[in-house]
Amino acid sequence: MVKIGDAAVSEEKVVETAAMSSPEEKEESVPEKQSTSTKKSKAKKQSRGTARSKIVREQEEKETNLFKENIYIVFVECETPGNIGFLARTMANFGLKNLVLINPPTLTNEAYYQATHGKYIVENAKIYPTLDDFYQSQRIDFKVASTGMAGGSYNLSRIPIRPEELGKSMNVSNKIAILFGREGNGLTNNEVSDCDICVSIPTDPTYPIMNISHAAAIIFYELFKNKHDYGVEGLDESSDLEKEYLLKDMRDLINSLDIPEHKKKNGLKTFNNIISRAFITAREAHTFKGILRRLKNKIGEQ
Repeated sequence: MVKIGDAAVSEEKVVETAAMSSPEEKEESVPEKQSTSTKKSKAKKQSRGTARSKIVREQEEKETNLFKENIYIVFVECETPGNIGFLARTMANFGLKNLVLINPPTLTNEAYYQATHGKYIVENAKIYPTLDDFYQSQRIDFKVASTGMAGGSYNLSRIPIRPEELGKSMNVSNKIAILFGREGNGLTNNEVSDCDICVSIPTDPTYPIMNISHAAAIIFYELFKNKHDYGVEGLDESSDLEKEYLLKDMRDLINSLDIPEHKKKNGLKTFNNIISRAFITAREAHTFKGILRRLKNKIGEQ
């Protein structure tokens, strides 16, 4: 005869617990496990999403810093201090900070007043006597001339592009200077020719010349809205030195040809214009340079 004791009570409890488990209770326990698994899966996805978001934010921050640090806005021989202030104000609107003044007038209070919240840009502006002094000091890799008068296909000095094209194509991994000329005469032909590319804003032919700050606002906007396209890995723009070597090899190749001098000059100028407008990468410049050297050696063997 089995006596009711502690052990027996304990056994009965075990049996009762097993017997009392219903199919409904079993079914209820399954969603509980699934719910835990789903929560873990969501947590992992959120963790991965957070990591990706952090990478994106860091990349955007890097691109924004490059945009601010590597673009130089150059005002050549400005005639009035007020326009310096207007230009600085426009720069502040679009996150630019490097203002360069070439042989400017005395910076009176008008320059600071017209700059309003861009006053700090005027205060930190770098001043140089000539463009060459600026180029040598900052080691600019890419130069952009702005002009209100667009050239045609027979003007080999520079065939301009639109601000939208500039914004989409420009890579700020290297140092870039954007030149704005004098209020009355703009940039000289030599100053334009010394640049890699020319940008022009389409306007009504009855009044084609824009105020400096208005033209700058259009160009800056196109650069600003495309700034997150910069710094693409593996697509670093060729440096000024790489392009110089490329042009040297093309010059040597053209000089080896039996053609008139004026055709050699125009040929090199055309090649220079194409390379500048193409915004070629460092890898492309290296590959192209190798091909030109092989062509030059091939011609030398004949």
